[in-house]
Amino acid sequence: MSRVLIVDDEPGLRQSLGLLLADAGYEVAAESDGKRGLERALAERFDLILSDVRMPEMDGLAFLRAYRARGGEALVIMMSAYGGEEAALAAMKEGAYDYIPKPFRPDEVVLTLRKAEEREQLGRTIATLKAQLDTTPSARAVVAESPAMRDALELVARVAEHRTTVLITGESGTGKEVIAQAIHRASPRAAAPFVAINCAAIPESLLESELFGHVRGAFTGALADKAGLFEQAGGGTLLLDEIGELPLPLQSKLLRVLQEGELRRVGDQRTRRVDVRLLAATARDLEGEAAAGRFREDLYYRLNVVTIHLPPLAERRADIQPLARHFAARLAGRLGRAVVLSDDTLAWLETQRWPGNVRELEHAIERAAVLSDREVLEPADFRKDPLPAPRSGPQGAGSGTLREAVETAERQAIVAALQAAGGNRRAAAKLLGVSLRTLFYKIDRYHLE
Repeated sequence: MSRVLIVDDEPGLRQSLGLLLADAGYEVAAESDGKRGLERALAERFDLILSDVRMPEMDGLAFLRAYRARGGEALVIMMSAYGGEEAALAAMKEGAYDYIPKPFRPDEVVLTLRKAEEREQLGRTIATLKAQLDTTPSARAVVAESPAMRDALELVARVAEHRTTVLITGESGTGKEVIAQAIHRASPRAAAPFVAINCAAIPESLLESELFGHVRGAFTGALADKAGLFEQAGGGTLLLDEIGELPLPLQSKLLRVLQEGELRRVGDQRTRRVDVRLLAATARDLEGEAAAGRFREDLYYRLNVVTIHLPPLAERRADIQPLARHFAARLAGRLGRAVVLSDDTLAWLETQRWPGNVRELEHAIERAAVLSDREVLEPADFRKDPLPAPRSGPQGAGSGTLREAVETAERQAIVAALQAAGGNRRAAAKLLGVSLRTLFYKIDRYHLE
């Protein structure tokens, strides 16, 4: 229960306001002037303070200044009669949260207090979330220096405590899984498992079993019962990454799980209840995919309850330097030596396009640090192309190994297949005659985001 202190020299207002707030569920205390109010506000813990602007002995502005100077942390809301608005606005410049003009409606007072509490709780959640991210070595940082990422982090804080399904969109490498991990860690499910699966990286024939599990004898090689990822994430969070690659037959089964909260393992006759908070991520335009009949429209609307969009890194350049510093510091811990980015390097990194987004930036810093023997990395330590340029004609001794030539050809073939398939990795894998898993491995190896 939140505690509210009312500081006002009008006895009738103190009494009526006290009754109103008590009925709204607050614990209320009251004082008749600024000096007595200040003593009590500093002696006891209050979440909110409602103070009149004009009072004898000590007015509201003097009360606020003294309260803040002595370390008071409660949210202060000023009350002002006609003519006192200027003083109330001055108090807001000194740190008051808001002001309410007199006379006021009862619902207006309660609404203002509720909004103040919501803002304070949101601020605490964001601070806790950023602290968790900063102290979690296994997770890549969520840097929220740019307006777009601050908005994204605020959405994370707002949706984390609810079970709401969240769709995270953005290009490959923008940090969608990092945002999903942030939602999980800030949620009441933080102590339970966080499980992630890339729907495009598992062959279609195995994906149903991976998601929903199977029973012994369900298919060749099913030698024992196996729980799927939905059950493994029980009580926690399941991220379905690249959900736009989920085959249509599995989309209908996923929809059933979302609607009914139950699933059936492959080959099983009975259903099982599951308690999972589902997050989905995609680089595709799911609305367009649904309109084209390649993605179930009902599933799209079921997933798209709340959307968090992550812009490309090139559109949030304010994040590049802090991200680079973070990656360098974390890399130093892994390498056991200092990794420092010069001012020139930081400025140069900020000017690059980074088509592979955050992941490409991280890989570039790691590559430069590993290949350089210098402690302080300069722009010259960063090579744009991770592999040698294509060579033509016979090669002389020392002009390039066979392995380099093979890797160059392989890289060019993958790029060509991806372009021919319009970015569809499943179709590109078919063009290349390799498994989807192999293609994902090669894309990651050659940084082809």
